[in-house]
Amino acid sequence: MTLRVGGLTPLSTTDWPGLLAAVVFCQGCPWRCGYCHNPDLISPRGAGEIPWEEVLAFLRRRQGLLDGVVFSGGEPTLQAALPDAMREVRGLGFKIGLHTGGMYPGRLAAVLPLVDWVGLDVKAPFADYAGITGVAESGTRARESLEQVLASGVAHEIRTTVHPALLADAEVVGLAHDLAARGVRRYVIQAFRSQGCRNDELCRNPVRERPLQEVGGELAGLFEKFSVRMA
Repeated sequence: MTLRVGGLTPLSTTDWPGLLAAVVFCQGCPWRCGYCHNPDLISPRGAGEIPWEEVLAFLRRRQGLLDGVVFSGGEPTLQAALPDAMREVRGLGFKIGLHTGGMYPGRLAAVLPLVDWVGLDVKAPFADYAGITGVAESGTRARESLEQVLASGVAHEIRTTVHPALLADAEVVGLAHDLAARGVRRYVIQAFRSQGCRNDELCRNPVRERPLQEVGGELAGLFEKFSVRMA
């Protein structure tokens, strides 16, 4: 069993803040978020999959040139081959990063000892998750995954994508207060970007109640590290 890879970014300075990293996009995701910017990765199998051996060959050529490799998606923890893939990449001398939506708390717990950094998406107040993901009880899974990350001691970033049609300003503020109360110390809110999104309604120019930076100004004092990322 090998990792199903739907795409590869040879060099990124943004997917792991502060590091130069390659990004391996894992095929498959169980959730159906309307603002998804990688919809080609949702299906368990993709038309343009890259053989894992080709990914490893590329990484061998980048030894000493990159700091790390980020496993993104899709949802990396969907695949049972993820832990072995991470071990192989670590064996080449790279640090390991993970982007996850927290769909599988048990699987996330199993790979946390293998990673150096995690970017965890918290999409909405946990009780309202199904409105984003289209999947019942998804908020419970995301909350459990957040608890796993916070308890692990692994360096991490918690982030929320904000589309005004899906999260009102008051919900963003309420979510931030809830996350701070749960022990989150590093938090990012990021503006929706239409690139890759196939939901025409969400891609239309969204009207905000007020600038996202202004909303962020209310939240900065809740966290040790906080930022607003614009599209």
